[in-house]
Amino acid sequence: MEKKAARIESEQASIDKAKNEFRKELEWMRKQPKARTTKSKSRQDNFYEVEAKAKQKIEDNQVQLQMKMSRLGGKIVEMKKVYKSYGDLPILKGFDYSFSKGERIGIIGKNGVGKSTFLNMLQQIEAVDNGKINIGDTVVFGNFSQQGLVIKENVRVIEYVKDIAENFPLANGGSLSAAQFLELFLFTPDKQYTYLNSLSGGEKKRLQLLSVLFKNPNFLILDEPTNDLDLPTLAVLERFLEDYQGCVLIVSHDRYFMDRLVDHLFIFEGNGEVRDFPGTYTQYRIWLKDNEKKENKWQALEQHKSKGQSTEASIIAATNEIAPITKRKIGFKEKREYEELEVEIPNLELEKEQLTLEMSDANISYDKIEIISKRLIEIAQTLEAKELRWLELSEMM
Repeated sequence: MEKKAARIESEQASIDKAKNEFRKELEWMRKQPKARTTKSKSRQDNFYEVEAKAKQKIEDNQVQLQMKMSRLGGKIVEMKKVYKSYGDLPILKGFDYSFSKGERIGIIGKNGVGKSTFLNMLQQIEAVDNGKINIGDTVVFGNFSQQGLVIKENVRVIEYVKDIAENFPLANGGSLSAAQFLELFLFTPDKQYTYLNSLSGGEKKRLQLLSVLFKNPNFLILDEPTNDLDLPTLAVLERFLEDYQGCVLIVSHDRYFMDRLVDHLFIFEGNGEVRDFPGTYTQYRIWLKDNEKKENKWQALEQHKSKGQSTEASIIAATNEIAPITKRKIGFKEKREYEELEVEIPNLELEKEQLTLEMSDANISYDKIEIISKRLIEIAQTLEAKELRWLELSEMM
């Protein structure tokens, strides 16, 4: 025990030292120009090594959420020539897909294109118009929906979870009690004996997620999880999914969350069309922007060819038409906006890193966690908007 305590103390001292060095190196990184080529390569490499060490956590008999998932057979879900419409609005037109074990798919698309209907058909909550959806005998769906928690009067949190199961099976042969599982999801022993109708909106959403996972599903559906879950709960969810072997289907507009968790995307483009994109949300947005430029050039080319011009002349004319749009010279106001973004983005990133470091403090209070979580969500949303604008302006420079 003494050797173990000494080892932990030594590791903690090493991490604390790395944290101090990380703060200094982080400041150096932020002060540099956006183009990383001007920085010392060796110092950059050292920064990322220090960052990894600074964010390391000591594992001292901490409960690891490595679930023993319900067995998933070879046949999972097969969708064959599925058609679905609402009146004149097509949702799916001949959709074909066979899900594989361990797949992580993100679903994106505008509101009203049929994302929720797709999830309902998959779970056989709604019927298809034509085609078949075959579900394997071993599939157990877990659905975190936007409908929220069904509140039962005069029921405490711990009682609500125990009604689902007394224990949660782990991969090592052990199990977690309902109380232990609740603690993992930030419900203190006192809070576990709170009545459901006394919980805050965020706590109800956290309990809803917990109750879905506690049923031990092997096909998990998450519908806009980042809308209502606070940052600490999302962190618990991400840790849960790290070792999750089942299928995961996520509907979300949160680019950062999607990029970390999904392998490919179903893009609901409208009019019943669904594109299977082999990449992350960020990669899709880049592809979409590039494709839009090509499409504009192609349309201009076709217009000139229809006027009887030769292919060579049409290409020259189309290029001349598109070039002013894609290569428009940046104006004074836009240049100033770009310069301001060059300052604002690093400052926001620095604030985000500092708040994240605060969150890693083992002695931080839950009230403080909630305050930091709200600010981190605000920063993430602001950063996404500013980074996209920075990219637009940088292409005009």
